[in-house]
Amino acid sequence: MSSVIIARRSVSSDRASVGILPAIVAALVVGVFVYIRVIPLDSIEARSLEVPLILNAVWEHIQLVLVSTLLTITIGVPLGVALTRKGARRIGGLILVGANAGQAIPSIGVLVLLAILFGVGFWMAVIALLVYALLPVLRNTMVGIQQVDRAVIDAGRGMGMSTRQILSTIELPLSIPVMLAGIRVALILNVGVATLAAFTNAGGLGSIISAGIALNRMPVLLVGSVLTIALALSIDWLAGIAERLLRPRGI
Repeated sequence: MSSVIIARRSVSSDRASVGILPAIVAALVVGVFVYIRVIPLDSIEARSLEVPLILNAVWEHIQLVLVSTLLTITIGVPLGVALTRKGARRIGGLILVGANAGQAIPSIGVLVLLAILFGVGFWMAVIALLVYALLPVLRNTMVGIQQVDRAVIDAGRGMGMSTRQILSTIELPLSIPVMLAGIRVALILNVGVATLAAFTNAGGLGSIISAGIALNRMPVLLVGSVLTIALALSIDWLAGIAERLLRPRGI
């Protein structure tokens, strides 16, 4: 009975979060644009907070996050699966050490280092975001597959399944919840780190924040920061919905 009550509470809290987060995001976005209209702005602030400029910065930020996360998934998931195979388990630890090093380095350091080596721009920022967000995807893919009950795998072998069939029908489906959690973390990391891409001429909401700092204009800084928070909450909300939809039934 207690487990049923806990499950019902979990479902109700998930439904509540589904409704609450969009309301918070809407309030933040509406509040930002009302704030721009209500407070008196000088000529510099007015030029920095033009609506087309803000919308363009939001779109650039979304592009940075989506492209870097897609590339991170494309590289991290297959690599994580490959490192759990029998012949590659020995080097799995070394790969994780490299991924840990990439995330341990301050994000601005990765951006500056890549800018020095390869120049500035959109794709350089995408590579930096990929390096920074690779660890949670890679690690969760490996952990998700490694935590699959060996008895279930042995049962599959007893039924005559090949290694590929076991991977596709047992290991991957059972590891999806853990893998999705890693992808969700990577998304949120990329939203925050992408604000630093403005320092390498890659655009995004960081350009508004950096302009507010450089010009010493608090309204500009506030708008960029609040919109970044709203975007992070929106992406987390969408990722949560995708996580629940993609999770296999019964897991």
